[in-house]
Amino acid sequence: MGDRVEAFIQSALFSKTFKEGMALVEETANYLDGDGREISKSMGRSAALAYAGCSMRLTTQLMQIASWLLVLRAMREGDMTVAEASDPKYRLHQRETVPGHRLDNDELPEMLVVLIKRADRLHERIARLDAGLFSDEEKAGSQTGAVAQQQALLRAFNGQ
Repeated sequence: MGDRVEAFIQSALFSKTFKEGMALVEETANYLDGDGREISKSMGRSAALAYAGCSMRLTTQLMQIASWLLVLRAMREGDMTVAEASDPKYRLHQRETVPGHRLDNDELPEMLVVLIKRADRLHERIARLDAGLFSDEEKAGSQTGAVAQQQALLRAFNGQ
């Protein structure tokens, strides 16, 4: 497991994923603190409640993504070991499924829906990476070598 993780945290794929995740966190924070806040003030009660619920779930999801990315960066920088990062408290949690949560609500601002969909896609990719990186060797298969490890990570990233 350690070799897979080490190869990934040194890869261009990790750098790209890290930049994408942190940029999405920043973009979302700017939206929710700026335009989103202004838009929500003019919404009716039910739309404002839907907006608040969606924005809280989005913020929680992005905090989990950022935490996962920062743990891996800490490993890359030598501040954490693979064993420490393998602790379940650092694993990416499953997304919260909310009954009745619908993004096709015409009252939700289009930008909020776009941010939610982008965060969902990023979460799915990172969940696949997390499972591929931190699963038991037996579950991950017997692949050895840097090329095989990179291929497995790419398949996980692309959902294959």
